[in-house]
Amino acid sequence: MTETPGKAADLEWARAKYRAERDKRVDPDRAKILDPNAHAELLHDPYSPVVPREPENDEVDAVVVGGGFGGLISAAELRKQGVERVRIIEKAGDVGGVWYWNRYPGAMCDVESYVYLPMLEELNYIPRHRYSFAPEIYAYTRKLARHFGLYDLALFHTAVTGASWDAEAGRWTISTDRGDRITARYFVVAHGSFSSLKLPAIEGIEDFGGKLFHTSRWEYDYTGGGPAEKLARLGDKRVGVIGTGATAVQIVAPLAESAQQLLVFQRTPSTIGVRNNAETDLEWAKTLEPGWQRRRRDNFTAITNGDKVTEDLVRDGWTIFYNTILERPDLADMSPEEVARERELIDFEHMENIRERIDDVVRDPAVAEALKPYYRYWCKRPCFHDEYLASFNRPNVRLVDSEGKGVERITSTGVVVGGVEYPVDCLILATGFDQDSAYVGRIGFDIIGVDGLRLSDKWADGPETFHGVMTSGFPNLFILPPNNTQGTASVNFVHGLQDTGEHIAQVIAELDRRGVVADPTKQAEDAYVDHVVHGSGLAMLGSGDFLKNCTPGRWNNEGDPEARPSKNVNFPGTSDMYYGMLEKWRRAGELEGLELTPAPARAARDS
Repeated sequence: MTETPGKAADLEWARAKYRAERDKRVDPDRAKILDPNAHAELLHDPYSPVVPREPENDEVDAVVVGGGFGGLISAAELRKQGVERVRIIEKAGDVGGVWYWNRYPGAMCDVESYVYLPMLEELNYIPRHRYSFAPEIYAYTRKLARHFGLYDLALFHTAVTGASWDAEAGRWTISTDRGDRITARYFVVAHGSFSSLKLPAIEGIEDFGGKLFHTSRWEYDYTGGGPAEKLARLGDKRVGVIGTGATAVQIVAPLAESAQQLLVFQRTPSTIGVRNNAETDLEWAKTLEPGWQRRRRDNFTAITNGDKVTEDLVRDGWTIFYNTILERPDLADMSPEEVARERELIDFEHMENIRERIDDVVRDPAVAEALKPYYRYWCKRPCFHDEYLASFNRPNVRLVDSEGKGVERITSTGVVVGGVEYPVDCLILATGFDQDSAYVGRIGFDIIGVDGLRLSDKWADGPETFHGVMTSGFPNLFILPPNNTQGTASVNFVHGLQDTGEHIAQVIAELDRRGVVADPTKQAEDAYVDHVVHGSGLAMLGSGDFLKNCTPGRWNNEGDPEARPSKNVNFPGTSDMYYGMLEKWRRAGELEGLELTPAPARAARDS
């Protein structure tokens, strides 16, 4: 490979700049989160009241924990496979998952709705916008639940408190905080990655005397307005936002239009690409042929996996970056070292375009510089928005850049950054969700399997799974794997939920057909765990040092990825490779790796 002196100098400058920006942000304490029980008032449901009811005590075919897309897809696929009595148990007041909770102003999906929303063809539905807003997505989850009759047995405002396996009966017994006792042959946990609030462990947060809430518990009684309406009650309020990630990028513009003053407290800026959202062209929709969504979805996932394709069906901000790399025919003739260097250079040029856009939009040079991200493109999940950057041109908006240190502390009246206190009346936590603490802690209950084995004990040093969806010693338990539990991760989260939910439903249907109970063998589980722990899933990102060199954040365990438990990983290949593995295993028809025993009381159940 021949490289011009200018390009080499640019790359060396970028490496030094990125390293300096990374180093000043390294602080392991930033990964800490508060015990949610210490701030129970932040977890209440502001959207619907709890309806009193009598406890349920019955038997169903399957219990699905979680009413978000993962739970809805799993339950719907079970119904399609002939498993009729499926009970969803959900802590929220309705289905929707993250889209029930995320009703903050400006909330929308960051993946094209034509590939993000599942089962569009089955429901004969076309989204109103290319990138759907939260109210439409929430309404669609309800439409999906009605379509498959999932409301019939659903329990809302109900939290599972425990589950135990009864080997003699071949059933799971599930208890809840409403006094329910449900037994089921199959137990599916679809907790999701966006269910447990991430509340930052900032000194003094408990002393704040103003209004404090998390974005997923938006207090419209306080702010006024609605998801698409002006927040009329903020006209005399000083509002602070902690966080500059995907959620903050969406709420800043609505807050800027409404608040007397808006202060955005920044530790690390996000990449902000052009969104260019638009209403769906109905004439285009009429041209879509059967199977269009799966083709479009698979095409998007293939491109964002780094696979070579002949056509980009989506053509948006996500695929532009990957196509820049994939369209380079000369990469095939390079050594691995040269490929990594060329990709790094392409990455730098892409990030330079992002930084140049900030200069074009933000008028104050100092603010523009503070908003510039100095790291590799995939060190943080990219963001796309058309109004965020321009909001900082408004006289009532102030960026409080901590130069990588984050918020120092919170007082009764404001936020301290760099020794300076910034008074605020309202403090909004745009701090996302806990995706990294112990799995049992996140789901909020323990699961007791064979011979009293607790999942919290078995997974004390990290997940141990078979294909990411089952675990030895817990028969007929299926887990829709969230991030870092040995399943897969992709740009389009719902693609993973759909393919994995279909897999789980088909396996359950086969077990039901054979009249057996299934438990992964320890040998099969150990082999899979060894595969995911010792594999490498960073081919598209570059070398194995990619995450270590990234700016500190959730994806690299605050700059120390090696300190994360070795089992807390995803499948080492692309998401398409993971789906292919599951499909190949199913098609073989042997259920290899599962110990199958006759289901108790099968004859009585069929009679």
